[in-house]
Amino acid sequence: MILVTGGAGFIGSNFVLDWIAAEASPVVTLDKLTYAGNPGNLASLKDDARHIFVKGDICDRALVARLLEHHQPEAIVHFAAESHVDRSIHGPAEFVQTNVVGTFSLLEEARAYWSQLAEPAKSRFRFLHVSTDEVYGSLGRDDPAFVETTPYAPNSPYAASKAGSDHLVRAYHHTYGLPTITTNCSNNYGPLQFPEKLIPLVILNAVHGKPLPVYGDGLNVRDWLYVGDHCTAIRLVLQQGRLGETYNIGGNSEKTNLDVVRTICTIIDGQRANSAPHSKLISYVKDRPGHDRRYAIDTAKIESELGWKPREAFDTGLRKTVQWYFDHMDWVASVQTGDYRKWIETHYSARQ
Repeated sequence: MILVTGGAGFIGSNFVLDWIAAEASPVVTLDKLTYAGNPGNLASLKDDARHIFVKGDICDRALVARLLEHHQPEAIVHFAAESHVDRSIHGPAEFVQTNVVGTFSLLEEARAYWSQLAEPAKSRFRFLHVSTDEVYGSLGRDDPAFVETTPYAPNSPYAASKAGSDHLVRAYHHTYGLPTITTNCSNNYGPLQFPEKLIPLVILNAVHGKPLPVYGDGLNVRDWLYVGDHCTAIRLVLQQGRLGETYNIGGNSEKTNLDVVRTICTIIDGQRANSAPHSKLISYVKDRPGHDRRYAIDTAKIESELGWKPREAFDTGLRKTVQWYFDHMDWVASVQTGDYRKWIETHYSARQ
């Protein structure tokens, strides 16, 4: 039994589905179901006795304590977070509340639970904290990729809130001995991603003939990691990672935002031969404040210690992702609510 926070979000739900398929052991999913949390992501587990869904907030310490006491999990895998940089610029308070206060609340209850465990359960317990490469700041074009010892230099409220949560996790291991591990990943893509993020936004706008917004000159660089590879890495870190350590997880696929958008256009062009090139829909918009120029992940540590490497090439992973959205327009319709449309209209109309 493991407890997964934020398990109805993009990466969290992919992980829950992957865990049950690969490990066949029970999962308790705790999710507040904010705009990006969707119980429909876990619909295939509705009648599966191995999965229990609980709607709730990680800041609700009484609820977390009850779940730990009742289910006695061997691990907590902590995905729950506000994660959209643009939203953090518009409203940073929620990011501090969820990412910093929420992680603190979860750590406190995990420490209380772990402290009273008897052996061998106490030695087996793990607290795995899932974080981001954005805590490291921005790289120049020729700078070496981020490693686990790269100094933190967060540049957005989102990144700063995740950096704060990382520091809390580290402190709880070194001060209290809580058996924690942290992972810092690069940009994920794949099925079930909320469609305000770059790749699904571009796919769906292209399908409907809408403008494809690109910030600034489009030359900001990100390393892209297929979500299935990320889930495999997290399972491996949970099972074999060294306590108190950090593992960077990346896809070894650095691309400019413009390259990503153009590649999506090419894929869709191939499926809609009679339409005009979708690249004609590309629209350059005002850049995001404080937009980091480049992220890159050095995966040498996780490769050498745990034998993990990303398996999915960006081209094949992106084709799978485009096809998934084409095949799941009912899912898309269910998440593109009035609130979603209002956010897109408000955010991008001001950037034209």
